[in-house]
Amino acid sequence: MFGLIMAGCVIGLALPLRVAAEVSEADFNALKDTVQKLGEQVQALQQSNVVQQQTHEQDTQQIQQLQQKLAETQQIATNAEQKSIEASMTQPMPRQPIDEATVNHNFMMLGDAEFQYAKLAGQHGAFLQADFAPIFLYRGGDNILFEAGFDTTLANNAPGNSGYTTTFNLSFAQLDYVMNDYMTFAGGELILPLGTYTERGAGWLNKIPDNPLAVDALLPGSGLGAELRGGVPVGAAGKSLNYEVYVVNGPGSSDTTGTSGSAGNLDLGGNVGVRSDGVTANLHGHPSGGARLGFFMPFKPHYDLELGISGQSGEWDDAGDHLWSAGVFDAALHLGPSFEAKGEYILTRYGSDDLGTHSQQGWWVQAGYKLAGLDLELPIINNLEIMGRYDSLHDVYDPNNNAFDFKTQRYTVGYVYYFTNTLLFEGDYEFVNSNDPSQADQLIFQLSLGF
Repeated sequence: MFGLIMAGCVIGLALPLRVAAEVSEADFNALKDTVQKLGEQVQALQQSNVVQQQTHEQDTQQIQQLQQKLAETQQIATNAEQKSIEASMTQPMPRQPIDEATVNHNFMMLGDAEFQYAKLAGQHGAFLQADFAPIFLYRGGDNILFEAGFDTTLANNAPGNSGYTTTFNLSFAQLDYVMNDYMTFAGGELILPLGTYTERGAGWLNKIPDNPLAVDALLPGSGLGAELRGGVPVGAAGKSLNYEVYVVNGPGSSDTTGTSGSAGNLDLGGNVGVRSDGVTANLHGHPSGGARLGFFMPFKPHYDLELGISGQSGEWDDAGDHLWSAGVFDAALHLGPSFEAKGEYILTRYGSDDLGTHSQQGWWVQAGYKLAGLDLELPIINNLEIMGRYDSLHDVYDPNNNAFDFKTQRYTVGYVYYFTNTLLFEGDYEFVNSNDPSQADQLIFQLSLGF
């Protein structure tokens, strides 16, 4: 038994040696290379993990630093707000300008100046007038504004009288308080928003030397009272709704004959204060009220349309028996930077003691085209704008006949030469068809400066 056991052990030890002897050297080397490559890959993965770990630690540190800076900034802002509140509570109100430089910084002077040469049909030509119209603006704070305009004119009286006449008038003077982004209160001698010409077309902005007939004859230019005005955006395309609502003394009676309700005594300038017998009195029992509503529609840069409707009504005679009312429809169109067209239709009506109720009407339309839009690259041509206007006036009062029988139609052609954007040389010829002997064809030249 012992011998059998020993023989089995010898055989067991010999078998593995034979199996091991069967593995070749090439296989062993291949296995060795494989193991070595696996080791290298494991080492590379370990190094990559180390780099990622370092990057993660750096990102974590940066985030912590940013969080710390944000907390510090918030604390600084909180402290600044608290200090601002404390300062505003302790600062005396109102704060007055402390030196002359501050006052001058809040003050501006704008305006325009013109002089004219005219030749009426059947008369010699002459230098007609020189006009200087400054506008003073003062800003009294974030919400308080003051503006006043004056008109100084030296006019040739020929052919009616010899020599010259100098006039100095206060055109408007108003105090504005900006209540919010959509509303401003104004009080004083206001430019009335009956249409847009009076507010936007006076002086050098007109581009034609004289005013439309209906504007001068049918509408008051200003009035003493109070006004709310502003604008509200409509949608997101730049459209806006503009409004003005006002109360003023309104037109009055000149009352030179003791019959204040006579049709010929209507005074659009608002003659309030003195009766024909010399007694100082309030000649209006109630003021006039008016409003304008306008809608502005831009299509793209330099292309827009504005439509507006306005009106005013109130007592005009001393006794308060008769009303004066006016309605105006206005429109303005821009088609690119070179073309502009605008116009107004005006209708007025008022009652009287002697001639009953009378309606008057007039309209005007004006267009201009800047020749720079032709792209001719010619200096003189590029500085020219061609102008044209048609205006009409019906049923104007004739004091000689005590009737409303004057009718006038006028055609105007002219030009504007731009020395600069604010220095203009204007010229036009007016063809007049009228039964009013005071109206005649005329040639006018005007040099205008806006400043």
